[in-house]
Amino acid sequence: MSADLPAYKIFNKKDKETDFSKLLKEASEADVIFFGEQHNNPINHWLQFELTKALYAEKGKRLVLGAEMFESDNALLLNEYLSGAITEKSFESEAKLWPNYKTDYKPLVSFARDSSLRFIATNIPRRYASIVNRNGFEGLDSLDAAAKTYIAPLPVAYDAELPGYKSMIEMMGGQGGHVNENLPKAQAVKDATMAYFINKNLNPGETFLHFNGTYHSDNFEGIVWYLKNLNPNLKILTISAVEQKNIDKPEKENSSKADFIIITPETMTKTN
Repeated sequence: MSADLPAYKIFNKKDKETDFSKLLKEASEADVIFFGEQHNNPINHWLQFELTKALYAEKGKRLVLGAEMFESDNALLLNEYLSGAITEKSFESEAKLWPNYKTDYKPLVSFARDSSLRFIATNIPRRYASIVNRNGFEGLDSLDAAAKTYIAPLPVAYDAELPGYKSMIEMMGGQGGHVNENLPKAQAVKDATMAYFINKNLNPGETFLHFNGTYHSDNFEGIVWYLKNLNPNLKILTISAVEQKNIDKPEKENSSKADFIIITPETMTKTN
């Protein structure tokens, strides 16, 4: 048995082992940081919190937070809670919160509230992503103008040849199931919307730290692809959290998929 049981290791995009201080240094020089998480991994969420605190110590109110876990039609509720206009009880009873909110995302929201930081609800309302899953992008055209304010401007650009989207179709076909050509489009409208609200809420001189599932920013695709199209001059840094049996080096499928790879043991306990 190993003499020690490290909870995680960090590697750069050249698969060289590094540490949190180097990650922080590069993150502090970026305009936008994507922390791609495993949603139920406690080490991921702890490191997100530590990175938030460390960046705040350097940036102060020039730090902006945002997350996939909050949908754009809940932005008003989130802002009202952060400003103290409504109570925690009201916010938590009325907002669409993930099952692991209290353990994993509430600490980040509470930090933003206590530090007077903005926290942006970036994701598309799930009901609209479901429309795309059923009817393609065209399904959004008939929405009310007010509904469209919660979505990236239409029409949404889409590249079906991007490996991340293409692999979704190939995976469905490989499993012998029904191939839904709209499924990657539903993912793309999420990515496009998150990129749109990040870019809309980022002012010059600020650093935007965004929390999302790894799929949405791995291999510099997803939200990153859309954000680069919106604002090619942004300095973007990506983090991808993965789980492996052996954490001593990234496995082939995890190699170079982000600027920093955080590996935790696949036996790590879960939060939901």
